[in-house]
Amino acid sequence: MDELPIGRRVAYWRGRRKMSQQVFADRLGKSKSWVDKVERGVRRLDKFSVVYDIADVLQVDVTLLLGKEVERKPEAQNCIDQVEVEEIRAALERYDQMSAFFQAVPHSPPLPEMRKAVSHAWLTYQHAKYGVLARALPKLLRDAQAADSAHANSDDAPHAAHLLGQVYQIASSALRKVGEHELSWLAADRSIAVSQRAGDQLLAGLASYRVGSALLALGRVRPSLEVNVNIANRLAPAGPERPRAEQLSVYGMLLLNGAMSAARIGDAATVRDLICGADQASLELGGDFNHYWTSFGPTNVQLHRCATAVELGDGRMAVEAHETMDKAGFQAMLPERRAHHYLDIARGYTQIGDVEKAGEMLLEGDRLAPSEIRCRPLAHEVLSDVLRRTRGTPPAPIAELAEQMGVGV
Repeated sequence: MDELPIGRRVAYWRGRRKMSQQVFADRLGKSKSWVDKVERGVRRLDKFSVVYDIADVLQVDVTLLLGKEVERKPEAQNCIDQVEVEEIRAALERYDQMSAFFQAVPHSPPLPEMRKAVSHAWLTYQHAKYGVLARALPKLLRDAQAADSAHANSDDAPHAAHLLGQVYQIASSALRKVGEHELSWLAADRSIAVSQRAGDQLLAGLASYRVGSALLALGRVRPSLEVNVNIANRLAPAGPERPRAEQLSVYGMLLLNGAMSAARIGDAATVRDLICGADQASLELGGDFNHYWTSFGPTNVQLHRCATAVELGDGRMAVEAHETMDKAGFQAMLPERRAHHYLDIARGYTQIGDVEKAGEMLLEGDRLAPSEIRCRPLAHEVLSDVLRRTRGTPPAPIAELAEQMGVGV
C-alpha cells in the first residue's frame, strides 16, 4: 500500500465529486492541510479504516482507490469513464431486494425525495450531460434499490418499484450511449421485471423498448425487431375510447424502435409500415410531448425517418427529409434528441460523399450537446471517416474537434 499513488486517486475522485479540499476535509473530520498532504503524497495513508472512510465520502468502491491509476483527458470529464462504468456495474450487481426477505432494510431515502432525484436524472440524460449522470447513477441505483426493498411489503411497494424501474432504464440508456451494450441489456432486463411488480404496462413497454435498443446495439437485430413489434401490438390503441396520451407515446416509440431494427436488416417495407403507424399515433397525440420521458410526437417521427434512411444506406433520402423538417418543432426538442439527429445526418452526408457538410453536422451537434458527440463511439467513427476523406487540411474547427476527441485518420 505504501507504493500505491493513492493520494492522486483521492484528488481525482474529489475533483469528480466537485468537492473543495475544505468540504472534503470537513466530511472526513480532518483538516484541509491533512487532505492537501495526502493528495500530494507527503502524508501516507497507512490505515485501511481511513481509506474506507475516504471511499465512503467520495461514494466510490474502496478498490477504486487501491487499483490502477486513473488518467483521463480533461474533456473526458463530460463522459462516462471506465471507472464509473465499473461503479454502475457494481450497483447493478447488488441484490438488496433479496435481503428484504431476511431482514429489515436499515435505511432508504423517502419516496418524494427519490422522485425528485429520478426526474432530475431523466432531465440530465435528455440534456446529454452524461458525465454528471455517471457520477450520480451509482448512488441513485443503490438508493432506488434500497427504497424498493424497504417498501416491499407496504402500500408504497408499486411506487418504489416504479422508481427503480425508471432508474434501471436511465442506466440502460446511458450505458448504451458509451458502448456498454451488455450492461445496458442487463439494466433494461432488470427494468422489465421491476415494472411488472409496479403494475404499470406502459413502464414495462418502455422497458421493452430499452431491451430492444440494447439488443440492436449488440447486433441481435431480429430479436430487437420482435420485442418492439410484439409489445407495440399489445399496447396498440383499440376500441371506441380515445387512448391516453401516455399510451400513444409509448406505443409510438416502440414502433419507431422497431423501424430502426428493420432498417438494420434492410427491410424497407417493414420500416415504412412501422413509421406510418408511429406517424398516425403522433397525429392522434396532437403534438410533441415528453410523456414517460419519450419525447414522442410528429418531430420525433421525422427524426426517425432520417435515421432509418441512414440505416438503409439512403443518405440522399435522409438529407432531403432533414432539409424539409419542421424547424420550429426540431428546435423545441431536447438537446440529446437534436444532437443525436445531427450525428445521424452527418452519417447521411458521408453516404452521399459530402464530408464538408458531415463535418458541419458534427460541429452543430458538438455545440448543442458536446457529450453526445464526444462520448459516443459512433461519433468517433464518423469523425474519423470525415478526416480520412477530406482532401488536404481539414477545416480548423474539425481539426480542433478531432484533437479534443483524440480522433485521427
